[in-house]
Amino acid sequence: MERRKFLKTAGLGVLSMGIVPHTFAGFWNKKSKPETCKLAWEKLCGNIGKTYETDGFKYVHPEKRTPNVLIYGDSVSIKYTSAVRKNLEGKATVIRLFKNGGSSHNFISNMNKMNVTMFQPGLEGGWNFEWDLIHFNVGLHDLKYLKGKNLNKNGSQVSTISKYQQNLEEICQYLKKNYPKAKLIFATTTPVPENAKGRYKGDSIKFNKAAIEVLSKHPDILVNDLYSFTLPHHKEWEQEPGNVHYNQLGFTEQGKKVARVIRGNL
Repeated sequence: MERRKFLKTAGLGVLSMGIVPHTFAGFWNKKSKPETCKLAWEKLCGNIGKTYETDGFKYVHPEKRTPNVLIYGDSVSIKYTSAVRKNLEGKATVIRLFKNGGSSHNFISNMNKMNVTMFQPGLEGGWNFEWDLIHFNVGLHDLKYLKGKNLNKNGSQVSTISKYQQNLEEICQYLKKNYPKAKLIFATTTPVPENAKGRYKGDSIKFNKAAIEVLSKHPDILVNDLYSFTLPHHKEWEQEPGNVHYNQLGFTEQGKKVARVIRGNL
């Protein structure tokens, strides 16, 4: 069998056994080529960067002797990623998930897709590093109500509290099993304002309380309380009444907060 084809097949086989491909990639002394990885990353991201009008999805190549940080989260995290990078410049390589992380139902499949694409040994120049820290959040898309594919309070909630807790427990176990050396930090879900489309004010509190109950079983996972950090400034930082997103000041301050927490745990 041709060597390249063999390596690619081996990488997918390792994934099916529940082993993250980057641990297998260490057997190859192949240098990661920025141009090869950049092309793979841009194909993975598609046009999502233009959709959100942010550079959060731009390719950042890992550097030797610099900690590698992953940010997984919703559109709020997409917008504060730039500020995190700016505040950790020279201290860490900050990469965010290739898309909006969505609800807790999507977490493991999103992570696996990124692993297969970027870490597989058969990809020439693929990433051959391990995450030093993973900052993650799910919740804002779990608590929303949909009718079809549209936000609608007369629709069905994406996740019940019990299902959210079940998913979050599986996420914690997945992260600890596949990234045993990474520091894990969970960010609480930011506030839902009055009259938000497809979401009810107060549900962030309920889902954050449910998340803390799950995380109490995992004392090694730290909590970054972005909810409490954001709440006192909500009126000042909101894009507009009823919008769950923030203005540039809000995203900048949230990014600084996330960067401080990350820096303190590298």
